[in-house]
Amino acid sequence: MIVAIASGKGGTGKTTVAVNLARCAEGSVSLLDCDVEEPNCHIFVKPEIHRREPVTVPVPVVDESKCTACGECGRICQYHAIVSLKTEPLVFPEMCHGCGGCMRVCPTKAITEVPREVGVVEIGRSGGVTFVRGVLHVGEAMAPPVIRAVKRHIAREGLTIIDAPPGTSCPVITSVRGSDFVVLVTEPTPFGLHDLQLAVETVRQLDLPFGVVINRSDVGDERVALYCKEEGIPVLAEIPDDRRIAEAYSRGQIAVDVLPEVRPWFLRLYEEVSTASRRAGRERLQRRAYTHADA
Repeated sequence: MIVAIASGKGGTGKTTVAVNLARCAEGSVSLLDCDVEEPNCHIFVKPEIHRREPVTVPVPVVDESKCTACGECGRICQYHAIVSLKTEPLVFPEMCHGCGGCMRVCPTKAITEVPREVGVVEIGRSGGVTFVRGVLHVGEAMAPPVIRAVKRHIAREGLTIIDAPPGTSCPVITSVRGSDFVVLVTEPTPFGLHDLQLAVETVRQLDLPFGVVINRSDVGDERVALYCKEEGIPVLAEIPDDRRIAEAYSRGQIAVDVLPEVRPWFLRLYEEVSTASRRAGRERLQRRAYTHADA
């Protein structure tokens, strides 16, 4: 089972939910930190890293002796990573998405590709949890290649928890795509509601089953809860505003490790997520069966 923990905005408690769920889950558990621009799960789970893998993307290199300055490479590139102005092409590696289009359309085979490192994936263990995180190199603009490299370590069996980046942009799409269930963490504030609505639209476009966790549920107002009710979105858990959890977070501690009384909250959340994920899986199989029957 692959469960992605996401949020429409930062600061809602997404990582808090991810690391506490990983600690409470039973059996084989993997925690993947896909917030590669600002990974922070390691602060709490404190893994022992035993392997590092570079992440590269292919970028074009032009052989000037073969180039005729025809401009085909620049015309096909949608990201303006290679430009020909009646001269040998100029290459902007940071803008290249590694699609290989320029190399394929070059009539004189003047373009080849070389790998360029954009980040690193670190793999380790923390107790019974397999831990994987991606780190995007400073100055790099594209997080998805590193996120995809992290997701290659999704376990074949057991539970995989993905801590996705905040927001609704390309890194989030890359992180949650292919998940069995998405947990959207929000807060009961106007900003929380606005960004939750964006996140809901995103996961619905991806046709992913999802539910909501309302963090700091006893502050703010009732508009988030009313929105979920009107939209038929299951509220998986409501976590109250507890100063002790915030203090544990500030010390880099996992709440269920230092506050035994909050462990039942996350155990119930784990059970709710497991039940909702299984239900969504059955419904998906039923839809496929109906589709095949109609065909």
